[in-house]
Amino acid sequence: MIPDATAEIKAMAVDGLEHPSTKPVLTGAAIGIVAGLIVPVGPVLGGLAGAGVALYKRLRP
Repeated sequence: MIPDATAEIKAMAVDGLEHPSTKPVLTGAAIGIVAGLIVPVGPVLGGLAGAGVALYKRLRP
């Protein structure tokens, strides 16, 4: 799964918002930031967790 995630992240970096995975991952990060503010883990950790979950769901639906 790590090689798949690496390739997906590189493709997202090259294609920007045109890549089909970028918007769902950014949405997951935004949801994670809000959740991180509610639960005492902080917005940074929440954003990373949200982006990670969204990327995982894109790779393994």
